[in-house]
Amino acid sequence: MSVQRYYAVMRQELNEKQWRHFLAVEALRIGHGGINQVQQHTGVAWQTIKNGINEIEKEALYQPGERIRNSGGGRKKLREHTPAIEQVVEKTADPKGDPMRMIRWTTFSLAHIAEAVKKLGLHISPMSVYRILKEKGFALKANKKEIEGKGNHPDRNAQFEHINKRGLRMQLLNFPILSVDAKKTELIGNFKNNGREWQPKGTDILVNTHDFGERDANKKIIKGIPYGVYNILKKQGFVNVGIDHNTAAFAVESIRRYWGDYGSRDYPEATEILILADGGSSNGAKNRLWKRELQELANETRLTIHVSHYPPYTSKWNAIEHELFSFISINWRAKPLTSYEVMLELLNNTTHKGGLTVTAMKDNNSYPTKIKVTDKEFEELNITRDTFHGDWNYTIKPQMKN
Repeated sequence: MSVQRYYAVMRQELNEKQWRHFLAVEALRIGHGGINQVQQHTGVAWQTIKNGINEIEKEALYQPGERIRNSGGGRKKLREHTPAIEQVVEKTADPKGDPMRMIRWTTFSLAHIAEAVKKLGLHISPMSVYRILKEKGFALKANKKEIEGKGNHPDRNAQFEHINKRGLRMQLLNFPILSVDAKKTELIGNFKNNGREWQPKGTDILVNTHDFGERDANKKIIKGIPYGVYNILKKQGFVNVGIDHNTAAFAVESIRRYWGDYGSRDYPEATEILILADGGSSNGAKNRLWKRELQELANETRLTIHVSHYPPYTSKWNAIEHELFSFISINWRAKPLTSYEVMLELLNNTTHKGGLTVTAMKDNNSYPTKIKVTDKEFEELNITRDTFHGDWNYTIKPQMKN
């Protein structure tokens, strides 16, 4: 839940005096600069928060049944001095769903709607947007990634605890924790990219009516495969854009490129890294090629590589999904990826207020599929499995040089 959504929900649950005291407690909890932070998140005047602090210090707390404010007191509602604001907010939200039903929804965030309304010359806070949409029968919804399998693995929570313990150790050592995964393969060309963006009135971005994909001289579909490496502690994203196949060799090459260009520079003293990955696809827990390629990376870098896989049906918990990929999707929504240059430009300019940085490069290598790792090759890997779910948690150390 976002900070703005958190405050919006609490505002709906509390009366005016309770709300004032809640904000005061939040500001006191934060400490230095707390009033300013709470004011920025809620749009409430600093004096209101200060009044709440004074009331708490005087123990003038709310008693059930007492009057909240003096008769006739309080600021007039926004709609009373700006009657058209409701219609503007509703139109900006671009409602989805059946208008005859009780529940209507929008894909835009409260902040996005508030900013769009401000551009029309009407000042409104995300909190006021929330109240208006709520009264209009809206619910803020998005597609939910819930249908991933038949059920939860019995060791799911224990695996998350195990990952946290591994991550805490790496954090104390100041060694990198990398979340990795491949984003959805994208067609390169003048094709529709999902989402909508603000455009001047009367202008449209015209794209091809079909999504069959363009082909190169070798009759291969021109595509971009973004494989991400996300440094959780530094909020640093690296995206290796492949043009061939999403294989384990490609996945490890992406990690290799990140380490060669950034990791080794940022962590010159590191002797170990922790990789967090989903349980399937090119970096899957059962993928032998993934482990063999990691062994080669360990041999090259002399790093001890710890790997932890997320349990089945929990891919959405992978940090890279909501801390990197979601912002990439936002940054290039409604923008056709007409060339690799456009794709790389959009990736390199992905950021957010929390300090995310992203670097991207194109990978022109070929990665053939159906490569087999023999039993003999696999047995020679210098791999140690954890006592808890060694199939999900293991360590690959550099092999001794002959």
